[in-house]
Amino acid sequence: MFKALADPTRRQLLDDLFEDDGQNLGSLEAGYDMTRIGVSKHLRVLEEAGLVVSRRKGREKLHFLNPVPIRQIHDRWVSKYTETWAAGLVELKSDLEATMEKVFEIYIRTTPERLWEAITNPDLRARYHFGSRVESEWTTGSSYEMVHDGADGPLMEGENLVVDPPWKLVQTMHALWGEEASQEGTSRVSWQIEQVEDSCRLTVTHDQLREGASEEIYGGWPMILSGLKTWLETGAELTTPGSLMYGSRS
Repeated sequence: MFKALADPTRRQLLDDLFEDDGQNLGSLEAGYDMTRIGVSKHLRVLEEAGLVVSRRKGREKLHFLNPVPIRQIHDRWVSKYTETWAAGLVELKSDLEATMEKVFEIYIRTTPERLWEAITNPDLRARYHFGSRVESEWTTGSSYEMVHDGADGPLMEGENLVVDPPWKLVQTMHALWGEEASQEGTSRVSWQIEQVEDSCRLTVTHDQLREGASEEIYGGWPMILSGLKTWLETGAELTTPGSLMYGSRS
């Protein structure tokens, strides 16, 4: 029976009989790019497996789907794998693999070129990103690291997936500033710059986050982007307690 079902043509013949049972050979062969003899051979295999039953009606030989063996396969090989515990594991897998995304948008009165420089220049980045510098060659496929003078090692690392100055930057992100953050694994951050008259619309999309991921992975974006806007438009650093908590660089 499994051998009979292994062939895609034979499975399609069963589907055809399911849709319109009791067809003759001429009716069945019309839907296949093969000879009448070829279709007949496939039907013979299905009959030998008990999946198709033929009956004579006058000069015609009609073919009927026999669903009983398929039901037996279900009861023997399928139903036990759909017990509650197995279904629960499937649901658990879906929950663990579910992802979420966060989208942040801000308008900044600047040029795309100046905004791009503020994102990619290590010294400028430190002015609004909690004093942290992001170092990279800024080419597609290159790596990057976020470092801070007060940290023993990198605070973040990843790969630049798309580098299209001054419009788009897509990066993987793996936080390293703490054990809990590191356990969240790798997510993705996309910077999209659009010019709107004399300003820029910056959209930061942080996606591929684990469903229920710790807020410390993405919760700092509003403050970072506010600091970026403040610095580009006024030349001053944001002075909220949160923006200075890691010791911003001058």
